Amino acid sequence: MSTDNSASPQVHDLAERVIAAMRQHYSPGYPRSFEVWYAHLSGEMPALSIAMNAIIAGSNGEVGMADIDTLYERFIGTERLSRQAERTSLQVLGEIDAMMALVDQTLASSEKYHGRLCAMSDEVPPSADRQRLREWVEALVLSTREEVARKTQLETQLRESAHEIRNLREALESTRAEALTDPLTGLANRRHFEEMLQKAIDQATLRREPFALVMADIDFFKHFNDTHGHLTGDQVLRLVSRTMKDKFKDKAVITRFGGEEFAIILPDADVTAGKFGAETVRQALLTRELVKRSTNENLGRITISLGVAVYHRGDTISSIVERADSALMQAKRDGRNRTVTEEAVMDSTRVA
Repeated sequence: MSTDNSASPQVHDLAERVIAAMRQHYSPGYPRSFEVWYAHLSGEMPALSIAMNAIIAGSNGEVGMADIDTLYERFIGTERLSRQAERTSLQVLGEIDAMMALVDQTLASSEKYHGRLCAMSDEVPPSADRQRLREWVEALVLSTREEVARKTQLETQLRESAHEIRNLREALESTRAEALTDPLTGLANRRHFEEMLQKAIDQATLRREPFALVMADIDFFKHFNDTHGHLTGDQVLRLVSRTMKDKFKDKAVITRFGGEEFAIILPDADVTAGKFGAETVRQALLTRELVKRSTNENLGRITISLGVAVYHRGDTISSIVERADSALMQAKRDGRNRTVTEEAVMDSTRVA
């Protein structure tokens, strides 16, 4: 974005258009929302604009918090982290090149020193010529001292480069962790979910070990969000996330799939174990009441609807997600605040 004086009126005009669009489409008034709309209206990210236009067309013009979060995570956040990772990677490569240059320098210095020794060994004066012998020894000592000094300097530089590479590697690992984590809830994000789901499918195919996929959605979240505000909506998302983490510990991959929807991969679980795990989270939420921090107002309990699918041989990411999502939609049609399995959906289809 240009900051010269000639561009300032254009920037100001674009900012006003962004604010007007946010009001027109009922978007939340927080920085992430402004950033998404700015990227859309500026035309800087065509793919984001295509997705935004699709949301507007399919939602009577309303672009809510869940939509904003999805667009941000899919386009802006991912691109920013990719640029950061690329910069760090280039720094690592630069440090490695520098280390290799130091190694080459060390080898060249060693070869040079070895050549000097060989030459000097051919010129060893007779022991009777004490003056020449003394000069020869002094030259050998001086050459050795110079080589030791060079080696010491090179070792120091190599240690510094190795330390810098360790720091850059940690930065890369941190960037990757950030790229795979939802910033609001601390859960895995959708990108990480897809990686882990593919891994679960591969392992299940190879080892014939079952796993269950649970899709969950917070009931009436949009109404709750509109009534109590987006900050309280964020509090709801964190409450649901904490409850899921408390109940599953390290046994599952828990993901914020998008907006108010979550996905949970349960290893070594058949449909019965999957439903039991889903019900554990649902019932745990019923025991927790949400209190608005700013006013201590009791906002009541949060409920969720859940759908459960299990791995079938030949499954892809799309196929198992589709079955779990179908079960989730059935749970909503049946009245919400319940768990439905893919088996129950199939049974109802047969009856119909």
